Amino acid sequence: MPSNKKEGIIFGLFMCFGMVLIMSVYNTILHGVSSFTVGRGIVQFVIIFLLAFVTESLVEPRARKIALSLPYEKSKELNFIVALAFCMVPMMVLIMSIYGLILTAIMTGIEGSVFSAYIKTVGLNSIVALPSQLLIVGPISRWLLTKYIKPSTQHLNT
Repeated sequence: MPSNKKEGIIFGLFMCFGMVLIMSVYNTILHGVSSFTVGRGIVQFVIIFLLAFVTESLVEPRARKIALSLPYEKSKELNFIVALAFCMVPMMVLIMSIYGLILTAIMTGIEGSVFSAYIKTVGLNSIVALPSQLLIVGPISRWLLTKYIKPSTQHLNT
């Protein structure tokens, strides 16, 4: 886990990159790849990445506060990681699904009510986002942080 502001920012970048990559591929497959082009995919990835990073920066302190207030054994880091994921992922899904709904409305239109389309979008994103964060992106991001960032940060502090 990050131990200072710089590591926190780098860790956030790792997490956002991984989650945006997985969720972009998932949503592209879900909504069809017929209109997909590499150029459009890259532009959308950059936009979503920037939006997700700003959103993560706003959501993380609130999710952390909620996670720390929950009743669990706080001496174990894994418990905190899971609690934070269960607090943060739903918030991120609720916010990022608004962007997804807007993009869907622009690209293909929305059938039925906007509210039911939003609920469906949130549900479909939730079933992939939480497992991806807990089982793939979180572990890889923590590994990258400890392997490549923490050693150089600790070296600079000594």
